[in-house]
Amino acid sequence: MLHNIEDNIKRLRVRIIRACERSYRDLAAVKVIAVTKNYSSDVVRDAIQCGLRDFGENRVQEACTKYKELDDIRPLIRLHFIGHLQTNKVKDALETVDIIHSIDTLRLAQGINERAAKKVPVLIQVNVTGEETKYGFSVNEIDSALRLISRMPNIEVFGLMTVAPLVADPQEVRPVFTKLKRLNSSYGFKELSMGMTDDFEVAIEEGATMVRIGRAIFGERS
Repeated sequence: MLHNIEDNIKRLRVRIIRACERSYRDLAAVKVIAVTKNYSSDVVRDAIQCGLRDFGENRVQEACTKYKELDDIRPLIRLHFIGHLQTNKVKDALETVDIIHSIDTLRLAQGINERAAKKVPVLIQVNVTGEETKYGFSVNEIDSALRLISRMPNIEVFGLMTVAPLVADPQEVRPVFTKLKRLNSSYGFKELSMGMTDDFEVAIEEGATMVRIGRAIFGERS
């Protein structure tokens, strides 16, 4: 597994470099979040040996169990929660993760604010296309949501996040990324979480600072 991850990371890095070159961006401005959903703690250890330091999970219970097994090296990494967070899982999430990408309702933001013992770094999830199957604030809701969330003392918003529609050609989602980039810039945020294995190159070209990559690093999930 270790050699597979090493080779995959090398290929991924080349693709990221080329995307940065096409868009005249600095490679250092793009952070890879290695998505470890359904992968074991041993796989995470291998990934750390290969130099990865940022990891993403989208289920609280899996994150809690897996990363307890990594207590000895936990200070070396930063754990991002990238999935839909239920309000009844907030306490466990706050005890486990370092940053939450997926604040998708005011109720969730309030729950985090009430339970957090210190400022929690978050991103606000935007449902750019208005898909019923996607979580997040609509583009029209984001302004009022940010005004309310900015008053919550235990939440610090660093940027916006989206999950693009699944399409055959990643170029089809470029307008989604372009729109979120403009929205993110209008608020002066420094982080922009968008792009996954199937569309991360387009996301980087449109300004993503964090791309959430699973299969391109670890292979197909069982």
